[in-house]
Amino acid sequence: MASNEYALRVLLTAVSAVVLTLMLYININAMQHDYAADISHSDLLRRLEQSIDSGGADSSAKGDAPGLGGFSNDVGGKKHLDKLERNINTLKQIEEDLEDRIHLLAEKTRQRLKGAPQVDDANTQPETAEEQPDAAQSEEGGGEPIRVLKEDLTGMNILLLYADDWTHHTLSAFHKVQPVNTILKTPILDALAQDGIRFTHNCVTTSVCWISRATLYTGQYMSRHGTKEPCCWNGGKKPTEKLKEPPANWKELSFYEILAANGYHVGHAGKWGVYLPFDKNVDFNVEEDGWHYRRLGNKMWHITEKNEADALRFLATRPKDKPFFLNVAFYATHAKDGDTRQYMPQNKSMGMYADDTIPIPPTGTQEAWEKMPYFFDDKNEGRTRWHWRFDNYTKRQTMMKNYYRMATEVDAACGAILEELRRQDALDNTVILFTTDNGNFHSEHGLADKWYPHQESIRVPLIIRDPRMKSEQRGTTNDEFTLNIDLAPTILSFAGIPAPEKMMGRDMTPLYLSPGDTEWRKEFFYEHPIISHKRYIPASEALVRKDWKYMYWPDWNYEQLFNLANDPGEMEDIFNSTDSNVVSVKRDMKKRFDWLKSLVKSKGTVKV
Repeated sequence: MASNEYALRVLLTAVSAVVLTLMLYININAMQHDYAADISHSDLLRRLEQSIDSGGADSSAKGDAPGLGGFSNDVGGKKHLDKLERNINTLKQIEEDLEDRIHLLAEKTRQRLKGAPQVDDANTQPETAEEQPDAAQSEEGGGEPIRVLKEDLTGMNILLLYADDWTHHTLSAFHKVQPVNTILKTPILDALAQDGIRFTHNCVTTSVCWISRATLYTGQYMSRHGTKEPCCWNGGKKPTEKLKEPPANWKELSFYEILAANGYHVGHAGKWGVYLPFDKNVDFNVEEDGWHYRRLGNKMWHITEKNEADALRFLATRPKDKPFFLNVAFYATHAKDGDTRQYMPQNKSMGMYADDTIPIPPTGTQEAWEKMPYFFDDKNEGRTRWHWRFDNYTKRQTMMKNYYRMATEVDAACGAILEELRRQDALDNTVILFTTDNGNFHSEHGLADKWYPHQESIRVPLIIRDPRMKSEQRGTTNDEFTLNIDLAPTILSFAGIPAPEKMMGRDMTPLYLSPGDTEWRKEFFYEHPIISHKRYIPASEALVRKDWKYMYWPDWNYEQLFNLANDPGEMEDIFNSTDSNVVSVKRDMKKRFDWLKSLVKSKGTVKV
């Protein structure tokens, strides 16, 4: 009996070694051929990367983007990558077969040692959650303990497709309902909306990259999570070295940590958007931020290509015996700060929109700029960036076409990722969300970029495709005020995990799983801090309703009021109107503004 046990152990060890060798081969080849590099390699890669030449030779060659140095599409490299991917998939199948045999051998060994009857392949069951060790234990003094509820997991995978700087109408599905223009094409996301639900009044509580992303991770307003600068999670000064422990509010509130503690395989591919100098409980972490073109190894990558490749590598190498969460945090359509070209699409996309004329929005006029508050002048960063992108007709056409090309490229990348899920037969067990960190001015009000409480800045797309949806819900829209503080509790709900009490948002799933029984918010508080100084990016706050908006500029003690039902472009400030209805609305909105602001800035447990 002892010799049989010894032989089985030797066999198990040998087979395990083969599996580990195969896995090592897969990942080494993936990195060598530029699928991506893990975060531990990022510093080395960045030292090896070359900066983009602003006007290299042959920049006018056919198929190349103007001013991009004539980068080729690397067809030979693509064929090599395709062949390698087929080899990797074959090896993955071998690996999975070997893993199945290991589990069977292990079960037989356990039962033999216990004297129990042996089992065959068809009846072999994995260990139950109760037999597995806890994934995490809360530390003493660490605040609210991480919820570990494996027995309640739904087992659904969660895919978050998270773009950058997309306003609510950077989505061709929007224009099918409200045809602002019919030029932009995002067919994959349109199809996702047809198979799910699109939220028409989804907004952010602060419209800037790092704050919105900190809100995504924690489910809290800026006033609670404290991350007002990209360098400094939870406020304070920028750390000079890696922190030994994550901050308490990251450990308590980050849904990455909570999902990992509850048995999820967690991945992040793309932009974090905020400096996080501490170990994160993330199994797959590839950070890419701040560039459009970059040489990695022997290939010149576009960042959207890289985001897509990293997402596919995560899906190809993920363990199949546990649910996954993946955030594909696209950098597009964010402009390349400091580069006069601003938006640099892939070379293959330059034919798109070439013969189109991008319409100027109704509020993209000098009149609209002159109606902005008196302290908006050429020192304002929104106006500075308007000059970069939109201050003449030809420049605006070029910028918007390149912006649209980058949006369509993200759409295509989403299609490749969804196709991989279909190939893995995982679509029916995967919840898919598409949204973005903030909106964007495309010359509306004489501005560019974001920050301020206007609709173009705060209102962003949101699509959810949930396998549990009833057929009559698919392809519909929902007009409730959903917010980015709602994303974290909603993502946890997909996993069957209650949201921590300190999260301020709400689970959105009742809006489509039980819509008739759900009461929802009718207004929300908006906040944005001053950046640099009050003429550069002044602080702003607002109370937002569907038919009215009250704005407050605290650095200037300046108030505005807009009737959105009559003035959707926010052109006519009626704060000083003596009309009795306007006076009544103003009085009510200021009272509600003060109340919601006090809730957000308090230390109490609140849902808003």
